[in-house]
Amino acid sequence: MTKNSLKRVRESLLMSKAELGRKANISPITITRIENGLPCRMETKRKILLALGYKISDHYKVFGNKK
Repeated sequence: MTKNSLKRVRESLLMSKAELGRKANISPITITRIENGLPCRMETKRKILLALGYKISDHYKVFGNKK
C-alpha cells in the first residue's frame, strides 16, 4: 500500500467524498479505499485529478511518486 495525499487535498478544498465522487464519476467507497492506500487504476486517478482541478502532470501532488 502506498500513501497518498488524496484525503488532505480533498479536505483542503472543503469537498466531501460524495461530492468528489459525483465530479469524478466514481463511488465514494472507491475514494475511501484510495485514501486508505489501496491501489487503483490509472483511469480512476485521472478522473480524480481532473475533478479536483489538477492537471494530469500534477499527479504527484495527490498520489506521490514524482517521476
